[in-house]
Amino acid sequence: MSSRLDEAIGLARAINLDIVFSDVPRLKEIKPATFFSRGFVDDLTKKIQDNKIDLLVVDAKLSPVQQRNLETTLKVKVIDRTALILEIFGDRAVTSEGKLQVELAHLTYQRSRLVRSWTHLERQRGGAGFLGGPGEKQIEIDRRLIDEKITKIKKELEKVKNTRALQRTNRRKVPYPVVALVGYTNAGKSSLFNRLSGSSALTADMLFATLDPTLRKVVLPSGKESIVSDTVGFISDLPHELIMAFRSTLEEVLEADVIVHVRDVSNPDTDLQRRDVLEVLAGLGLKDMETAANYVEVLNKTDLLSPDEQNILNQKLKNQHKDIISISALTGQGCDTLLETIDRMLSRGSKIYKLQVRPEDGKLQSLLYEKAEIIDKDVAGGTIYYTVKLKDADARRLSKMTDIKSA
Repeated sequence: MSSRLDEAIGLARAINLDIVFSDVPRLKEIKPATFFSRGFVDDLTKKIQDNKIDLLVVDAKLSPVQQRNLETTLKVKVIDRTALILEIFGDRAVTSEGKLQVELAHLTYQRSRLVRSWTHLERQRGGAGFLGGPGEKQIEIDRRLIDEKITKIKKELEKVKNTRALQRTNRRKVPYPVVALVGYTNAGKSSLFNRLSGSSALTADMLFATLDPTLRKVVLPSGKESIVSDTVGFISDLPHELIMAFRSTLEEVLEADVIVHVRDVSNPDTDLQRRDVLEVLAGLGLKDMETAANYVEVLNKTDLLSPDEQNILNQKLKNQHKDIISISALTGQGCDTLLETIDRMLSRGSKIYKLQVRPEDGKLQSLLYEKAEIIDKDVAGGTIYYTVKLKDADARRLSKMTDIKSA
């Protein structure tokens, strides 16, 4: 059984579907009308009748025509990979923001399938007022109603986005650097999040256990404090509708000071999953992450490897020249090394400076708290004396506003 089939079955079970039959058909070509060949559709018809199946899940993206034709022929409900993932997200969403994002993705997906798949709605119906005049097609009314709902949800999400941006601005004033955990779904991000923060966020051996971002403060080995953000898991062929709907949530990743890519090294498809995650990040605007100075890969679930597999992995890591760390979020092995690496990355290019600020110079103090790590602060003779850690570019900017010296 292929790992892709295993994943598809896992997706179906994530919403408590009872798997009666599964198969990986060999397709010479994709048929425009039904996706599958006539012979395979005939075999499916018999299996559906014999096993009293009432839902077919196709682990691929079906066109509206293909979905409608399969439903007509097989006499069962048919959903594709996108619809299945949307159902899981709908089931998992807890916060009002998460529910809004999922509803937006559902409506966007639904709208894209109005034209051809909803032919039963293409009937004439009279109307009045805002519903449209006589002769307006029902499908046009449905499309307009969906557009209205989409507009309303986007406005509500914009408010949430503005609130989140304000929260990020407030965090920068403290300032706490942000460390974002990203990775394929079920890679162990939430387990690592709990291990690093001493939190108790939901962890489960299931796909998309985490939808809503969770933030916690973590104290690094140097004593510096940072914010760790646990984000929604990625997956291969992640529906475009979901990427767009969850973009405000994923902005935590876009603005993170360090991005920690958590991988399930015990999964045979870990390299393919890595590629899928990097592709999603690139789609968000984070390209060439492998060479980025703020990117680190974490090979999680090493406790599931055999001793021989662990030896092979350790040997491979010895030859690596970039930040790749093997850990077990379950046992804690390697987590101290990860924290030390994050600490080092956050301090990279920074130096310690001393400067004086007048109490009435609010603009300078605001900029200082936004850009610097405050190490020490003292007030004497009506002057505030700061010892701070700054990156070179920020130090040059501040030097134009006050006298600043290396400590």
